[in-house]
Amino acid sequence: FIFSALGVMTLVFSAVIARFYSVGLMFLFLMFMSVFNIGYILYTYYNSDKIALSSVSAYKAEGTRYQQLTNVVEEMAIAGGLPKPRVYVMPSKDINAFATGRDPQHSVVCITEGAIEKLNRAELQSVIAHELTHIRNYDIRFVTFIAVMVGLVSIMSQMFLRSLWYGSMFGGRGSDRRGGGGGLMIILMIAGVILSILAPLIVKLVQLAISRKREYMADAGAVELTRYPQGLIDALRKIQADYAQPTKHTDVNSAVAPMFLADPSKSRFMALFETHPPVQDRIKALEAM
Repeated sequence: FIFSALGVMTLVFSAVIARFYSVGLMFLFLMFMSVFNIGYILYTYYNSDKIALSSVSAYKAEGTRYQQLTNVVEEMAIAGGLPKPRVYVMPSKDINAFATGRDPQHSVVCITEGAIEKLNRAELQSVIAHELTHIRNYDIRFVTFIAVMVGLVSIMSQMFLRSLWYGSMFGGRGSDRRGGGGGLMIILMIAGVILSILAPLIVKLVQLAISRKREYMADAGAVELTRYPQGLIDALRKIQADYAQPTKHTDVNSAVAPMFLADPSKSRFMALFETHPPVQDRIKALEAM
């Protein structure tokens, strides 16, 4: 669906350009969009870890202060049969963590300062095991891919809608000179507008639905690695209590939010738009193990 939406919007966008301006400009646009899309995908794919870490101002976990954290990551990586990921710390008093990267060989685990301060060793193990399960299941690659596609669809949607405005402002006379095909152009434009509005929403809903399922799988994987479900249960309860506090929490970019152990976003007006299942539901599933 994602590639179909991108393709249709590109074609409709090109038809609008050809109608209002020239066929030659349409082909130039198609070439530009092909190069742009490929470049955007490759750059984001190979730099996903750097982009995510930069967005939360994370720094590398080094020195004796983070010795327990790096030891726990190494222990859980060995238990999961994974190469040890790089370890970073996010400057936030919230309790949270996320994993990123394109594969286990290029993976990163990032944990907040609040988690390091407020979780005991068993809880910290469970949180790290959860993130390593995301790495082992290649969820980090999936999240990167979806984030890239959501970004591309949003960019294409904005470009398309702006092209209609500029076309109506500056291309009307060229359209009148050509004549004919007006009905088809109107249909294409209406279809393009509808798709440009709905495509980002549909892609986001697909992302949310799949993200919830993968969170349950990562919880189960954490129990498999630690053999101690109570550790993750206690960690989730602390997270739930932490985010229930009226104090200000760290703002997180919406593109990075699905990577976290617990959804750090503030807009909870609809459960439909949450990237994670409710914490209480996750706790119930863990208690049943």
